[in-house]
Amino acid sequence: MWCSFRPACLFFPLGTKTGLALLYDEHTSNTYDVRLKLTKELLIIQKQDVVCVSGGSSTQLGVKESFKCSSSASSHPDVRRMFYLFYISAQVHLLRTAGDEVTITVRYLREAPAFLKLPLGRFASHRSSATKAHYVSALASHSLPLIYSVQAPSSPSSPSANEPKYEKRWLDAVSLPLFMARISRRKAATDKLRSNSFEVIALDGVCTHVLQFCTAAESTDWLQAISTNINDLTQENASRNLPIVHMGWVCEHLQGREVEPLHSCSFLALRGSSLLVFRSPPILASDWAQAEASFHLCEVLFKVHKDGELRDSEPFCFSVLVGHGQSFCCSVELGSELVLWEKAFQRAVFMEVQRVRSKSYMCSSQGKILCFTLDFESGFSCSDSISKKTIWKYKFSQLKGSSDDGKTRVKLLFQNSENKQIEMKELEFANLTAVLHCIHSFIAAKVATVDPVFGKTGETETSSCKINQTR
Repeated sequence: MWCSFRPACLFFPLGTKTGLALLYDEHTSNTYDVRLKLTKELLIIQKQDVVCVSGGSSTQLGVKESFKCSSSASSHPDVRRMFYLFYISAQVHLLRTAGDEVTITVRYLREAPAFLKLPLGRFASHRSSATKAHYVSALASHSLPLIYSVQAPSSPSSPSANEPKYEKRWLDAVSLPLFMARISRRKAATDKLRSNSFEVIALDGVCTHVLQFCTAAESTDWLQAISTNINDLTQENASRNLPIVHMGWVCEHLQGREVEPLHSCSFLALRGSSLLVFRSPPILASDWAQAEASFHLCEVLFKVHKDGELRDSEPFCFSVLVGHGQSFCCSVELGSELVLWEKAFQRAVFMEVQRVRSKSYMCSSQGKILCFTLDFESGFSCSDSISKKTIWKYKFSQLKGSSDDGKTRVKLLFQNSENKQIEMKELEFANLTAVLHCIHSFIAAKVATVDPVFGKTGETETSSCKINQTR
């Protein structure tokens, strides 16, 4: 059974993570043993190959070089050719004794196995017995059935120090930059998640193909390590250049398909006063003007979904509720990523409320056009749109409940500070959802100012109990 190991850390720089995996190419259905090397900025995939380690410069033997090495210029036995002839004769014997019907399966090898790259063709009389034994050992290490032997004529041997020796080594095959890269556990062209495997896609579209691991724990360990490095690089770049609270890739669950959910990769950014949605990450300054959608942070509501709450039962999901009752649902690969997004939204909204301090909306009540205002210091107020005269005002703490019709009308229930009676104020808004979300944002920010542990244990859910929305 295949399983992985982690080489000793002393062979690699501090902070580098290494281990073995299987690499599956979905286009060719080929699987390879690979070694992964994770640094702060790169995910390096290494494949095993044969290199010359002594008797000359350390060079990798390519397939063409192997053919050159097998040249039969000398009159001495050619082990590769003899092995080939022996193999062919064995297959002929099998065919002759197999019966009337024979099924032959031909498989294309994308790249030559490492043992075929050993220069056995130059296994001539001038080689020492030690070198012959080295070649035989190399073949045996690749699980070849060595059921024959070759004796070469004796002749004066050259100094063993000059004889080339070959070893299997891990050589870099792909170096994938982690800056703004993304991770996916989804199977190609489906909405199903892979088991104990994932792929990493670079900013330029270069893909690792599917990396498979022995256990779920090992897969999660690598997923967490790679995700952490991607996030650190992305946030470091953001903090140096722009006022960004958080940004990164999410998997957006598209609406409008009843049989099977659709998914699409989106890049979200909490920048300044806005939540921005991109199809590809903004790299240049001009890219920030190319957002597919933009929402004011005071008017959005972040909601974490419990496991099994959604139709496709996918873990680590959240919804962002925006204006006019619309919303979009997203998922991430890890629970730690979900926590990062939740805290980032709380921090971004708090910062925006602290910046704007107040927010006003036009509304109507009993046929009159009014101006409804949320003020971080004083609370709620409503004034005449023409005369600007204040009609009523309440502190945030006086709001005891609310109800709405899910369309345009809301009833706000306030407690009179003097007689303790409940007073109802009914208002009508063109974009009721945005107003209710803004009320929630201001109350949450007010609570965060009073309670320093706000945002660390999910108080956003409890702070919204006074704003009951009908959906």
